[in-house]
Amino acid sequence: MSRFYSIDEANERLAEVAPLLEHLAAQRLDLIRLRDRVVTVGSGGPGEADEGDEELRRLRLRMQGIIDQMQADVARIDALDIVLRDIETGLIDFPALVSGRQIWLCWRLGETTVDSWHDLTTGFTARQPLSELA
Repeated sequence: MSRFYSIDEANERLAEVAPLLEHLAAQRLDLIRLRDRVVTVGSGGPGEADEGDEELRRLRLRMQGIIDQMQADVARIDALDIVLRDIETGLIDFPALVSGRQIWLCWRLGETTVDSWHDLTTGFTARQPLSELA
């Protein structure tokens, strides 16, 4: 970890990161829809090959465009030294240092502030309220 966030710094960063996470979640759904469409178009019957081939090409180009945008958003989050744990739920961890101990400040889409933490070796299911941070 190249930097550590205070609770206040993590909460301030949410204004920038939350829209990126919302965008990533929406793009993920778009990508799933396009993938499903590719499967449907790709299973077309005889005589549909020419039309299907062109549509498949367009769908794959759209998918690649979404993937490129997602990679850019993930890179922006990574550049802030924030760890993206799950795109679907918008789960992220901020590295923090409390009394000389490294921890993760934990947040996900839908929460108003960073109010949970967990150890480096545990995950979301082991998170605890900041009020219990010793």
